[in-house]
Amino acid sequence: MHSISANLNIMIKTSEKASKGLIRDFGELEQLQVSIKGPSDFVTNADTKSEKIIIDELTKSRKNYSILSEESGSKKNKDIENVWIIDPIDGTINFLHGVPHFAISIALKSNNEIVSGLIYDPIKDEMFYAEKNNGAYFNNKRIRVSKRKKIEDCLFASGEIDNENIKQKTNAKLKTRKSGSAALDMAYVAAGRYDGYYQKNLNLWDIAAGIIIVKEAGGIVNDLDLKQNNNINIIASSSSINEKLVKNLINF
Repeated sequence: MHSISANLNIMIKTSEKASKGLIRDFGELEQLQVSIKGPSDFVTNADTKSEKIIIDELTKSRKNYSILSEESGSKKNKDIENVWIIDPIDGTINFLHGVPHFAISIALKSNNEIVSGLIYDPIKDEMFYAEKNNGAYFNNKRIRVSKRKKIEDCLFASGEIDNENIKQKTNAKLKTRKSGSAALDMAYVAAGRYDGYYQKNLNLWDIAAGIIIVKEAGGIVNDLDLKQNNNINIIASSSSINEKLVKNLINF
């Protein structure tokens, strides 16, 4: 078993605790799908509950760290150089519709650099995590990005499938999937399931954990301003295909 830092250990335990409520709530959604009120209020509550558990657990261990979270926004504490970046349910619309493809995402930004990240899919019990200079892992096994070199052999993920402003140079369109979870898309790039991911107008909490997981798995992420919390454009891919993917996307 490889060694992990105290901070990553906190992140793992926190995500496991928050996941119990999400799994229970997701199971109850089936009954709500047919109710008159509908499940949207329920999902908002599930999101809020998950966030509260995550923030409470992280704060218990690191009370001075600052927080950036999808639901409650930015909270500066005594330590403004260390920031937990949280998305309690990445893939909320999937969750809302009973689609079992969503994740808890937690990252730690230290001195404006992502130094550790975790993405946990509680339904499939798949946990992806990484720390700076320590590799990327999936359920405790080392992972690396794919080695495919021909763009026609690759599979990509993006929410931009219907965006007519993004043109592609090649006649053969990129084989692209739209999954509804940016965090899991990036985790899948790190694990070699996808060869790349491209997306416009994201929030930092959508991708913070994925950035370091992709990099530590040997992938490439375009230069990003990590002081920016919104309207982020990202291209993340294996090193084998990165140049071809970037060249292939026009107006990105």
